[in-house]
Amino acid sequence: MRIIGGAARGRQLKTPVGQDIRPTSDKVRLAIFNALFSRGGIVDAVVMDVFCGTGALGLEALSQGAQTAYFFDMSRESLSLAKENAAALGFSGQSHFAQKDATKLGVKPAANLPATHIFLDPPYCKNLIHPTVEALKSGNWLAEDAIIIIETEKEAAPIEGFGTITFDKTYGETRVIFLHISH
Repeated sequence: MRIIGGAARGRQLKTPVGQDIRPTSDKVRLAIFNALFSRGGIVDAVVMDVFCGTGALGLEALSQGAQTAYFFDMSRESLSLAKENAAALGFSGQSHFAQKDATKLGVKPAANLPATHIFLDPPYCKNLIHPTVEALKSGNWLAEDAIIIIETEKEAAPIEGFGTITFDKTYGETRVIFLHISH
């Protein structure tokens, strides 16, 4: 697995041993970032990588010009791997890590900037999307006109009541949805 664009293009990411983390494939990441680029890109964005795993999505965003990234995962091993990857790529100063349950994020600390782009890649078939989006909204984590980039299983239930879906494509077993949040 590698960074596909920007300042760290071509650099390898450490990946987990075993099946506990399902990293976003290079192909799906390329599709996500091409779609973001066609919508104005992510230069100077404040991103959140929720269920971060290796940190690939947030680190890709930093490589392609995001200002800062917040990484969340319940797994200590995942956060450690994401931190290692951030350090190896030289992004430690722009990266913030917290071991949190994404469905119970609480209120955004005043020191944190509201997120403009949120990468939401929960474990498949666990029904975590709706409660996580609720937690993001109720905790004031989202900037005005935030976009949530959701990666889920292809047969996931519709995402309704939060905003407008502006992108919905399936890549093999993976479905990618862009959800613009209405405040």
